[in-house]
Amino acid sequence: MKKLVLAALFVMGASAAFAADPIEGVWQTAKDDNGNYGYIEVKPCGPAFCGTLIKSFDSTGAVLESENVGKLIVWDMIAYPDGLYDDGQVWSPDRDKTYNSDMTLTGNSVTVRGCVFGICREGGNWTRVN
Repeated sequence: MKKLVLAALFVMGASAAFAADPIEGVWQTAKDDNGNYGYIEVKPCGPAFCGTLIKSFDSTGAVLESENVGKLIVWDMIAYPDGLYDDGQVWSPDRDKTYNSDMTLTGNSVTVRGCVFGICREGGNWTRVN
């Protein structure tokens, strides 16, 4: 009986430990000023969430060989209630600017917004790839 109880506690603890936050996964960015877009893999980094560019595409959907693949695009996003991720930053490779940003998750879509020097810009909607 003791082994059964220990096994049940282990399974319950493992389930909680492996439960992913809804923001985790691969997201397709909105198209940039050149029509290019990318796949960003979002995962935990310390107490926050970070996103790395894992694949880049041109305006026709062809894979781009980009020097930005492997670079952080999103960092320090803190999860808040109701799908808000805030207090982080997003780097826009096409403009080479870093924005103080927030993201709002709704289902399989993330709305990204960022500000730099008091000028705010919509980063568009990202859609879940997986």
